[in-house]
Amino acid sequence: MGFFPAGLAWRGRAMYLAHAGKALFRQHHRELLPLLGRFVDTNAVVLDIGAHAGQFTKLFARLAPAGQVFAFEPSSYARSILTLAVRTHRLTNVTIVASALGDAPGQATLSTPVKAAGSVRFGLAHLGAATAARTEVVPVVPLDQFAAQHRLTKLSFVKAEVEGWELRMLSGGAETLRGFRPPLLLELVDNHLRRAGDTLPAAWSTLQAWGYAPHAWKGGDRLTPLASL
Repeated sequence: MGFFPAGLAWRGRAMYLAHAGKALFRQHHRELLPLLGRFVDTNAVVLDIGAHAGQFTKLFARLAPAGQVFAFEPSSYARSILTLAVRTHRLTNVTIVASALGDAPGQATLSTPVKAAGSVRFGLAHLGAATAARTEVVPVVPLDQFAAQHRLTKLSFVKAEVEGWELRMLSGGAETLRGFRPPLLLELVDNHLRRAGDTLPAAWSTLQAWGYAPHAWKGGDRLTPLASL
């Protein structure tokens, strides 16, 4: 077994090193620290769903040194970089979970776009309709099942960026999310949701029914309520 994920040509390997370097030596999203600090305290339990290369995971781990961060990343490519970042930064409060979260247990096909030059656009990997040359079958578990198995007694914050699989994740975690009512940082894009057979109005209706309301970030730690999405 080599350093690089299987199936990468030399250009893909060069891009992998660039991706890994960013994960190891750069910190994105620092501007959100004042806001995240409102919700993620020292003992927080955080779910980073779609952890990608770990930029949010690193922030959460440092905000909650006595807490726990569960970083969900089903992509073997992204997870290899995430693992490097977690180990290099000695983030002992991070647990990497090699599964997607969905509305039912089982498996699904993860599609990852690949550029003509061979580099992997792993930030756009998605479940649902296959649209890319690079695919892999990944395990799927409902959040409610995961929470029961890990005996979660608190849930402080949830960030999810899963390229259209958000409503499936929410549906599989209805009991957990309605019970703990954590703040949610979600990426909801209608055409991405439609790729999974869902819609933005359906996702919004679900969140409204659970008592959630959208807010706009105004910088610092300020949030402003919105009338609708």
